[in-house]
Amino acid sequence: MNQIDITIQPTPNPNALKFILDREVKHDGKVSFKTPQDCKDVPLAAALFDLRGVDQIHFFQNVITISKFSFEDWEHLEPAVQTSIESFIEDHDPNFKVFDPMAAQRANLSPELQKIEEILDKRIRPGLQGDGGDLMVKDFKDNILIVKYQGACGTCPSSTTGTLEAIRSILREEFHPEVEVYLAPEV
Repeated sequence: MNQIDITIQPTPNPNALKFILDREVKHDGKVSFKTPQDCKDVPLAAALFDLRGVDQIHFFQNVITISKFSFEDWEHLEPAVQTSIESFIEDHDPNFKVFDPMAAQRANLSPELQKIEEILDKRIRPGLQGDGGDLMVKDFKDNILIVKYQGACGTCPSSTTGTLEAIRSILREEFHPEVEVYLAPEV
């Protein structure tokens, strides 16, 4: 077994940590697993979900971001995550595919929404994905954009203030000066 180098970094969300590996975990794109059933075909992710306290798992390039339930402490979970990664990484295939219903939908978006998605892809999503989260556009009408956070961003305290304001500012600068951005209500 090859030795793996893992660097652990905090994220803006106190309930999420980034485990940065010296090799890829997801070659193309990113994926968030919200339930054990979501990752039944990805043994590394399934093993991580077997750990007590794991709420969500996000794979992006060479980063695995683990979001935990607030009742669990990192003192016990962090070493367990590291051990699971070390145990399963050798057999992990970073070229695994997951069904992405959003890819087909993007091709059918209005020109305005395609432009918004392009701006979000370039300026917003890389930072969110690097911290184990993402952003989904739910609706756009009359210069009002409704978004929903995914992954670690969904439970991050700064996502409803600073991050949302940054999204609004960038879209006002690059798309339309009067655009408003709001979070979709939780259902």
